Amino acid sequence: MKLIAGLGNIGSKYTFTRHNAGFMLADSIALNAGLVFKENSRLKCFITKFSNNGEDYILIKPTTFMNLSGEAVRAVADYYKIAANDILIMFDDLSLELGKIRFRANGSDGGHNGIKSVIQHMGTKDIARLKIGIGPQPQIPSEVFVLQNFSQEELGKLKETLTIAKEGIVCYFTKGIAEAQNKYN
Repeated sequence: MKLIAGLGNIGSKYTFTRHNAGFMLADSIALNAGLVFKENSRLKCFITKFSNNGEDYILIKPTTFMNLSGEAVRAVADYYKIAANDILIMFDDLSLELGKIRFRANGSDGGHNGIKSVIQHMGTKDIARLKIGIGPQPQIPSEVFVLQNFSQEELGKLKETLTIAKEGIVCYFTKGIAEAQNKYN
């Protein structure tokens, strides 16, 4: 079983903010597959399940807000007995230009509080991630920038990016991280 977690903040005021790029990708995956998220308060997330090519997947959106995302990831991983190397975390990245994605097999949190929480709660930096570019950041504090809504033009570009990201996720799970990095980074 594999776990795919899109990071973001719950609530309508955050729906189209840059920090919710991970949620947007999770929603796009669910929409394309005809999946419906259900809230699971015990696991601290919205959750849905699907199968593809004989593999079972769990797709989540934590309800803990961004900075505590690791609580939900850990709760789901523990409940379903999913190892860290079977988890993919999807989240926004300020250092990547809007329209770009980047797969990483592991690494530091890079200043992102959501992935920092995941690393802390899972007890390892060896968790695969898919970064979704939301930059470049203007000369304003990052905590202000990430909570701003995308413009209509940016949303159009993001929609194209999410389509490519979904292809990349399929590549990642079928051919591995190296192939996904070579093709989509």
